[in-house]
Amino acid sequence: MARVELTSLGKSFGTNEVVRNVSLDVPDGEFMVLVGPSGCGKSTILRMIAGLEEVDSGTIAIDGRTVNAVEPARRNVAMVFQNYALYPHMTVFKNLSFPLKMGKEKKSVISSRVEEAAVVLGITELLDRKPKTLSGGQMQRVALGRAIVRQPSVFLFDEPLSNLDAKLRVEMRTEISRLHRRLGTTMIYVTHDQEEAMTMGSRIAILHEGDLQQVDRPMSVYHEPANRFVASFIGSPSMNFFEGAIEGDRFAAAGIGFDVALSDCPAVLGVRPHDFTLVEARSAAQPLFPRDGIEAVVEMVEPLGSETHLHCLLEDTPFLVTLPGHHPHDRGERVKLSLHEDRFRLFHGETGERLA
Repeated sequence: MARVELTSLGKSFGTNEVVRNVSLDVPDGEFMVLVGPSGCGKSTILRMIAGLEEVDSGTIAIDGRTVNAVEPARRNVAMVFQNYALYPHMTVFKNLSFPLKMGKEKKSVISSRVEEAAVVLGITELLDRKPKTLSGGQMQRVALGRAIVRQPSVFLFDEPLSNLDAKLRVEMRTEISRLHRRLGTTMIYVTHDQEEAMTMGSRIAILHEGDLQQVDRPMSVYHEPANRFVASFIGSPSMNFFEGAIEGDRFAAAGIGFDVALSDCPAVLGVRPHDFTLVEARSAAQPLFPRDGIEAVVEMVEPLGSETHLHCLLEDTPFLVTLPGHHPHDRGERVKLSLHEDRFRLFHGETGERLA
């Protein structure tokens, strides 16, 4: 196990700066997820940690040792890629044992480690088979096993589940999370799927256009986004945004208005879909906020069993409301809504920075 420390990390390809001044501390034994849209620099960071890309600026330290100039094989990390990269002519046993043979381990050590990894991953019965006879999930387990047998201090995962179907992705998320609990090894996992990040990571690091936006526990990021980008990227369904302005200690946007103790500026109100409440469904303890409520028009009703999605329109702004249970509203019907007073977020209309 090992602590991974990135300090002011930078990387460019020609004139394209893909990672800018990224500092991140991953404690020993943590499951850290790097998440963001395609091209945000997350895979480049992972490849720099592995030694597959050179560092232009800053430092990478593993277990207190700076490894910028250390070759990949001597960093004691194991990487699991998006494609499984299994040798088609070798059996599963030989695929698993290959990195150990290259390291000139004894046959008894190789056999012991392969058998241990096979038991952990539930692939003992596959050891004599070749990759072409395996399913996608089985091949992914073999790829994981090939990393496990090396007994690295850090596991690196580069979007390992993106080639699997939806059902298998969910199963493998559970498998990798269980593996982390069992091994207790430091893991750094890259994905563009925010749902995957939220369900797997001890903490998540959100990147955008090469910049680190926020690092925190998943639910802290969800409830306390650092800026508008994070608020829009994390959460499914995504946050609703209402463009407006703060003038004279009052925010106003698209039929919504309330007092705020902030300076005048363009501002954006962000509200999660489930943080709306029908006025008539409020409990006695819930005050009406904003004071006169929000009147909106229902454009579409989407019943989903345990909850109902109302696609609404407020003046010219479309937004989504998620309500528990079944709500038989009609298209064109007017509904009155209130907000959870402590859950909405305000962002600067130009910079996107969090205001409140």
